[in-house]
Amino acid sequence: MSFNLDGKTAVITGGGGVLCRTMALALAAQGAKVAVLDLKEELARQVADEITAKGGKAIAVGCNVLEVESLRAAHWKVAEQLGPCDILINGAGGNHPKGTTSNTHLLPGDLEAAEGIKTFFDLDPEGIKFVFDLNFIGSLLPTQVFAKDMVGREGCSIINISSMNAFRPLTKIPAYSGAKAAISNFTQWLAVHFAKTGIRVNALAPGFFLTEQNRTLLTNADGSLTDRGNTILSHTPMSRFGTPDDLTGTLLWLCSDASAFVTGVVVPIDGGFSAFSGV
Repeated sequence: MSFNLDGKTAVITGGGGVLCRTMALALAAQGAKVAVLDLKEELARQVADEITAKGGKAIAVGCNVLEVESLRAAHWKVAEQLGPCDILINGAGGNHPKGTTSNTHLLPGDLEAAEGIKTFFDLDPEGIKFVFDLNFIGSLLPTQVFAKDMVGREGCSIINISSMNAFRPLTKIPAYSGAKAAISNFTQWLAVHFAKTGIRVNALAPGFFLTEQNRTLLTNADGSLTDRGNTILSHTPMSRFGTPDDLTGTLLWLCSDASAFVTGVVVPIDGGFSAFSGV
């Protein structure tokens, strides 16, 4: 079986981020033409330039995944320069402090606690809505725009980005955990809905990857682990954080004909975190 993607056009949203950058480079290394979409076009351009410097073909497109007109403009540019979309990676997503609690557990005295402690009862609905929109609507809209290219064609795939939070919700981040659970469910729904059209739909569920976005949550200024970082590693059977390259094997398998009979799966890439009961 080959992971070869020669002639395929791959579109990746959130492509300027650390994990999605690695995915974009991996797709290009297998011969795919890559459209790197990001809200910050300069970040997308850095990734596209890196691909072209290595002999691949890529374009950078500024795009807001929550605005249909922005997505349509991006689709037009991709179709004109690279051809119809064969592979869509819905990589845009993230969390927001307004959808996060201060502590892992609610204690009886917390309701009268000092100002600055945010409990479940203090969560901002607008912050939670932002997280759900960014992760769920930010995957639904690009799929509506780009998957039309795929209908009736062979070898087309959609890859959503779930999380091991969808298997085991993390403390403090109810909005993000709920949004990623929605992505897992949506992946299965889409897989069934598109099954007769030649489109396969699957998802990656990354565990803990040490990136700039979460570095301060997992490590101290001197590089040692925070309490939360220690808890995570103690519940990760492989005893390490993931690296961006840990995603690429599964990504290429799901995008290529090597997984031609696989659809509707959510694959944890988490060092065993979602499998471990804690004892």
